[in-house]
Amino acid sequence: MQQLLPLLPRPSQYLGTEPNAVHKNPADVDVRIALAFPDLYEVGMSYLGGRILYHLVNAHPRFWAERAFAPPREAAQMLRDTATPLCTLESDTPLRKMDVLAFSLTHELCYTNILYMLDLAGIPFRAKDRDASHPLILGGGGVVFNAEPVAPFFDLFVAGDGEEALPDVLALVAEAKAQGLSRKQVLHAARNITGCYIPEFFQETWSDDSPEKTAVLQAMHSDYTQVEKRILPDLNTVDFPAAQVVPFGPVVHDRLSIEISRGCTRGCRFCQAGMIYRPVRERRLDNLGRILDQALSRTGFDELSFLSLSAGDFSHLDSLFQQSFTLCRQRQVSLSLPSLRVGSVSGEVLDMIADIRRTGITLAPEAGSQRLRDVINKNVTEEALLTHTRELFSRGWSSVKLYFMIGLPTETDADLRAIVDLCLKVAATGGERAKRLQITAAISPFVPKPQTPFQWEEQISFEETRYRLNRLKDMFRPHKRLTMRWHMPEMSFLEGIFSRGDRALADVVERAYHKGALFSSWSDSLELQSWLDAMQECGHEPAWYLRARSPEEPLPWDHISSGIRRSYLLRERRLALAAKTTPDCRQGKCLGCGVCTTTRVKTALQRQTNLDIRPRIDQDPEMPVPIPAVRLPEDCESGEQGQDDLGSKAAAFRITYCKLGPAVHFSQLELTRLFERCMRRAGIPMSFSQGFHPMPRMSFARALPVGVGSAHEEMIIVLRSPMTATQVHLRLAPEMPKGLELRAVEEAPLKARAAQPPFEEYLLHCTGHEPSRREEISEIMAKWRAFQDLEHFDYEKKTKRGTRRINLRPLFREIRFLGDNRLRLVFDFREDYLNPWIAIRAVTQKLSFEHTRLTKIRSEGDVTGES
Repeated sequence: MQQLLPLLPRPSQYLGTEPNAVHKNPADVDVRIALAFPDLYEVGMSYLGGRILYHLVNAHPRFWAERAFAPPREAAQMLRDTATPLCTLESDTPLRKMDVLAFSLTHELCYTNILYMLDLAGIPFRAKDRDASHPLILGGGGVVFNAEPVAPFFDLFVAGDGEEALPDVLALVAEAKAQGLSRKQVLHAARNITGCYIPEFFQETWSDDSPEKTAVLQAMHSDYTQVEKRILPDLNTVDFPAAQVVPFGPVVHDRLSIEISRGCTRGCRFCQAGMIYRPVRERRLDNLGRILDQALSRTGFDELSFLSLSAGDFSHLDSLFQQSFTLCRQRQVSLSLPSLRVGSVSGEVLDMIADIRRTGITLAPEAGSQRLRDVINKNVTEEALLTHTRELFSRGWSSVKLYFMIGLPTETDADLRAIVDLCLKVAATGGERAKRLQITAAISPFVPKPQTPFQWEEQISFEETRYRLNRLKDMFRPHKRLTMRWHMPEMSFLEGIFSRGDRALADVVERAYHKGALFSSWSDSLELQSWLDAMQECGHEPAWYLRARSPEEPLPWDHISSGIRRSYLLRERRLALAAKTTPDCRQGKCLGCGVCTTTRVKTALQRQTNLDIRPRIDQDPEMPVPIPAVRLPEDCESGEQGQDDLGSKAAAFRITYCKLGPAVHFSQLELTRLFERCMRRAGIPMSFSQGFHPMPRMSFARALPVGVGSAHEEMIIVLRSPMTATQVHLRLAPEMPKGLELRAVEEAPLKARAAQPPFEEYLLHCTGHEPSRREEISEIMAKWRAFQDLEHFDYEKKTKRGTRRINLRPLFREIRFLGDNRLRLVFDFREDYLNPWIAIRAVTQKLSFEHTRLTKIRSEGDVTGES
């Protein structure tokens, strides 16, 4: 794929040279695995699970994990047109040549994207059609707890925590390669790895126990009748990635993410994650302090997020924030938490967040009425919510997002009205500022999920979902301070079908893919009709999959054990229908869900009874809180700088650098972010602007087009602490990515700005030796000779105010021919400016970066001399 970089959209995403990306010698490893994310790069690079597995696998000297993502449609078309297979980023190796191809399955709407990536890789879709020449296809993630709609496409799945399970699988693959074991022998051995689910060892039979026939999976081996999820009992026993890969361009969650705990026992009855990831396991404070200190130094992110299913429930959240606050404050790194549980965050923590930068706040009451919150076991009161938002608004927050679901079991029209009423009450907690506040209600249709107390409930129809959304829109419309956002009902409709679907839906997935269904989790890509047509052609009714299920009816996922007893789920369902709540077990009485091995209640686990599986929240609250020292440069002349000094201007430097090789594919936005993160990793104390969103004080010369190189670029950076030019050069140079090389660092006036020189010199090189290409080059050079003789060349220049006609010829001060395929072009920007590549293409429209190299040689007040 590397040869297509000049043609691909956002080419920096395919370089594989991001900071902290791992490159190994293929001859030095036993097993190569591609960690595949079936969505775009900007989504997959935000997925923390992928970062964790990438780090753990690459920590093993004999394993090499590389990355692969689903390319956008236009990039895929280029791959097909050029017969180029989908490859890994790090080594540009075709996916079909890897030993293992492991997909992260985070939601059901990615299913056709799996086939999309297999198709682009030249790998047969179905496991039964693959042989020893193909990689082992593996899947992991939350949907594995019912992956039957895609089971025929996979050799095996890993259910549960992957930190130990995935290396176990790779060790098995290494052993198989060494001993020459067959694919079948590998799968037979894999059934002994806890957490491994091999679909071909369970075959479909049919049951007449329900009004309509239901597919039931029959185990093919008496010693392998149920798959038990893998549990990592203690998160502190494995390394968490501090050196996370830092993307060059923007991604969905462009920040440093640190998992502070895993699992939740709040017991929300709709929440699959709260069931399948039990028990609660927290990372120790000292461990988190070490991770944070190393990660900020090795990534350069300017935002930090503490992740957990319920971050506010972390037992020592205040201590964690105190531990992190000084470090983040002095580096101008903002702190954020994901969706918060109402009342779970103290005023002190909110003060610390606000002191650096007020990040967005999302609260999740889930339902508008207290009755319905009791049905779903949310255990959140209206009074607690209003107290929480009152504290937010008193600390300067001007907006809050509230997350609700519609279509929950027992929901009535009164519950819908209660959503609007609750939003109005939240707005009123702003007091005198209420008129300036923005309250957003995010509405999502309820989808019953496997392994939850609501797995037997009906999902309301697509038509009913639209009706209830329209009812809510009507209710919200009169209230200008309230904004309603909603999840597309089409997505929830499909999610509901496939989340509780059976293996028969694999045919639907395959047929929908051939009809063009791709990126169905993107609103601008979802094509519902393709899915409906595929279901009809395969003889399936959507309503059959959305219907209520009888507790006596066999379920497609009965052979996958999350450790939660069926009796516990049924008990919670009965309590839900009675609108009765259940307390959190983490610090109280064991409720007998079955996942722990250390309670008096017998565990539902069979393979892991020897492990100490229990909630791990037993940190000593009196433990001293280690506060890492702020790592400002050792060679700075001043000591630590406080928040008030972030805007100080102690020194400024003019940095000149080359932008060649893979770096030509950086956009100006990417280059700006890249320099900031390089400065942060180097420990160079940048000066920041003032205001709501402080930015580093840096400026660049004119932006280069993506694909254009330069032997001479410059930027200005202002520091808040004194340093010498030599010190800046020595610290910054090692952090620069491949293709960006520092030429010089010189002191500059504090008010200096990057130069905008009137003359710029470029070298245009047309490549290719094929006869047809030589003819094209001759035509190109003939056009330039004709253009050279002109005095006037009309061109319509596009600006923000529209278009205006200019004479393009004076922009070219000099045109010199250097052989048969090279030009020396000197631009004159004294009177007007036009993007050099656009100006060149205006003269010769046949030029493309596929066969052309354009490089800036010099930028100065007056360009003279020979090239």
